Amino acid sequence: MKRYTEWMQVVGLTLMMIMAVLPLLDINEQWMRWAFAAGAAMVLLARLLHHYKGRNLRVRRLHRMGIVSALLYCASAAMMFWSTGTTNWIAFLMAGAVLQIYASYMIDRENKKPT
Repeated sequence: MKRYTEWMQVVGLTLMMIMAVLPLLDINEQWMRWAFAAGAAMVLLARLLHHYKGRNLRVRRLHRMGIVSALLYCASAAMMFWSTGTTNWIAFLMAGAVLQIYASYMIDRENKKPT
């Protein structure tokens, strides 16, 4: 199950990245919003299905931070639909990306610490 959720997360993030770059290049179609939203939903589903079952409280909180970043991606997708013509969705996308980068770095750092 872990392998499938990791692949689902990779595919979702890749889809989101591609669909986020295209509107910045003035290629703005309706199907791109739906593809971005599908990628955000895939990331959220993958993060919800992949539970941390260890005893380290800090790593558990960092995994929850990953879920919050996926929720910010979904908010970004919602902003793409509700405020068309504006770039407000980029703020949610960047906030989610910053949280994801921090959480990923700190999870790796915590797992490398000697016990």
